[in-house]
Amino acid sequence: MKEYVLITGGTRGIGKAVASCLGEAGYPLALTYASDEENACRTKEELARKYGVDVHVLQADSTDRASIDNIYMYLEKQDIKLGAVVLNAGITCRDSFEEMTLEDWEKVFFANVHFPVFLLQRIVGLIGEGGCVVFTGSLMGIQPHAVSLSYGVTKSAVHSLVRNLMKSFVPYKIRVNGVAPGFVDTEWQRNKPAEIRRNIENKIALGRFCEPEELARVYKMLIENTYLNGEVVVVDGGYSYK
Repeated sequence: MKEYVLITGGTRGIGKAVASCLGEAGYPLALTYASDEENACRTKEELARKYGVDVHVLQADSTDRASIDNIYMYLEKQDIKLGAVVLNAGITCRDSFEEMTLEDWEKVFFANVHFPVFLLQRIVGLIGEGGCVVFTGSLMGIQPHAVSLSYGVTKSAVHSLVRNLMKSFVPYKIRVNGVAPGFVDTEWQRNKPAEIRRNIENKIALGRFCEPEELARVYKMLIENTYLNGEVVVVDGGYSYK
């Protein structure tokens, strides 16, 4: 049996698309979710039935430091060994520069930067040699964006983490890569007003949002290509081409 893939935030959006892509390829899965247990259980049943793979779901809020130990203890108790970790869970804060609080700024930094770093520190011994860590970065960590200062800055930090952790993980023989998605047609994006969507599409050379399944195949490639290391792959369809 293949080693498990742990995906934080793996029961909806990009995380669920990655889980589906890997489940189809036969990888057993351990997926975390923040709070929606009903959706998590439904996702577990769906993936297990569709692909015939073992699927675990566990509650772990990336804004709560106790979740780090909870994930580790669950994996230990279930004797789950990891071949890959996809660090996908994250949050944003859309308050204006004038209105944002230090508390909210720190919360976004904890979820998007501190949580994945110290989760990796806790579970690195469960990742086999030749394994891979894949971070979810963002186009907003590359292209300045006025909507969420804290999100853009933390995703820039995530991109830097990829290169720096690559060095730290050399002794473990574990690769570290990242994906920087542009605009992906998840439920979050589909609910945007049509005019805003058109404005975004007009800035993309391909003229459309990325399908979650297209993006998920990039994660799979980073996990399976054993020479890719320290890379952040931008998947934006040619954003800001005009």
